Amino acid sequence: MNEPRSASDDLYREALDRVKQAIERASQTDLYEPTAGVLATAGNAGWPTARTVLLKGLDEAGALFYTNLCSRKAQQLSENPRASLCFFWQPLAEQVEICGSVVRISAAEADEYWAERPRDSQIGGWASDQSQPLESRRELEERAAEIERRFPDRIPRPPHWSGYRLVPVSIELWRAGEGRLHERERYELHPEGWERMLLNP
Repeated sequence: MNEPRSASDDLYREALDRVKQAIERASQTDLYEPTAGVLATAGNAGWPTARTVLLKGLDEAGALFYTNLCSRKAQQLSENPRASLCFFWQPLAEQVEICGSVVRISAAEADEYWAERPRDSQIGGWASDQSQPLESRRELEERAAEIERRFPDRIPRPPHWSGYRLVPVSIELWRAGEGRLHERERYELHPEGWERMLLNP
């Protein structure tokens, strides 16, 4: 028997729909990557780091992105599986921040997306020891050439490459207003369910 859908669930879906609508509006502008957001993480040491990632999916399960598992962000997420993902679309004067817990996706899901990637992106996924010191640009290019020779046909997903899903506990939407009277609205998960509130700018 299916459980009845709660008003709290409706609020969560509403928040996701609003994020998707903002991304769609951003995609109608001349932004280079409208799905690019800044992912902030922190490991056991507590020092935060941030970098831009591409959002590859957004649904009720969470916000999906892919990365090298040897990267600094992956290392920090293994120590502290919480993160914030922030999008700012200057042409829209809008921002969205998604905060939550982060979980690794399944190998099957990673394989499915990997198979859809362009060949040169797959080569880059193998060639780059992400976040590790690099002697020269030539070293990276030589590794890429070696990978291309090694896999003349299908390129399998490397074991150090996968994806993560950020499972939201809060979603905040911001829009610029005149006289700094900006619009801020937050959807937040509480023990009783999702709530929506207006915030002072």
